[in-house]
Amino acid sequence: MGNNVFRALRRRILTPDESETSLDKRGFHYKNDAAKYLLENVGKVFLAGYGDAVETRSVAELEERLDHIPVQFRGFAYEGAAMGLAMLDGLPFGGRGRVDDLLAGPGDRHVYMVYVGVGWAMARLPRFRWPAASTLDPLLRWLVLDGYGFHQAYFHTRRYVGQHYQDPHFAWPADGTRAYANRAIDQGIGRALWFIGGTEPRRVVAMLERYPEHRWSDLYAGVGLAATYAGGIDIDELQTLRELAGPYRPVLAQGSAFAAEARVRAGLVVPHTEAATVVFCGATPQRAARITQEVRPADPVDGPVPAYESWRRRIAGEFVTLGGVRA
Repeated sequence: MGNNVFRALRRRILTPDESETSLDKRGFHYKNDAAKYLLENVGKVFLAGYGDAVETRSVAELEERLDHIPVQFRGFAYEGAAMGLAMLDGLPFGGRGRVDDLLAGPGDRHVYMVYVGVGWAMARLPRFRWPAASTLDPLLRWLVLDGYGFHQAYFHTRRYVGQHYQDPHFAWPADGTRAYANRAIDQGIGRALWFIGGTEPRRVVAMLERYPEHRWSDLYAGVGLAATYAGGIDIDELQTLRELAGPYRPVLAQGSAFAAEARVRAGLVVPHTEAATVVFCGATPQRAARITQEVRPADPVDGPVPAYESWRRRIAGEFVTLGGVRA
């Protein structure tokens, strides 16, 4: 009984208030009731996953709770759970290894969302408690900075979106690839723009194109990922977004394909995923996901260009070559 009370108390102390997901509180754009419900529910499910992670006794118990979440939102629950476990791993005297345990079990199907969730935790932990990059998957480690970027844009919108802030001395990872960090962060900021703009394509693109142009490619990739994974728009709006992207359609497709792979791998494909990949990639979610794996480096080695970025470029190029995307 005592342990149950402690875990319940830990959940209450560590879990952010649900009001933090309100579009009104965040000052995000309201498009219509359906988009508002979608975006706020994503936030609520994320926090539920977070709370379950800090309260449950085992990965098996956590899996049982998360797998009751509807398919459309389950990936967000795993993302929140990963943040919760990473927070516990990062707290003093709490031990480590919880995220690794999740990835060794049910989290493997949701590996992309898990890594993004770790990035959320990094945004709230002191830097000396961040995981060493060398302990993460050498290819997917950049997704934690994607998650970090989303968090910063979502919660510090004025600075990261209004003022286009970028830390010129960002100190992670501690190796020769550090110069790529801000690009990965921008991919997360691009995803956040989808939420901040209320899934309204013209508003999202207008915000995006106020950034310096050298950042647009990564921002568009994030927008494509969010539009495909989270949804919130119909076919006409998908086509509008594709046309607005202009020469950035290949990276829009790359982000969309990443979202498709995340949903296909986890068995969470929903109708809006298929609608988005058909418009952005000229392919079904299954085909788009398969392309990401066909060109994935088997033994990623970072050179002047990180293997992750080379992978992204190959994916974008494949959709142009196959004729599904006009460059």
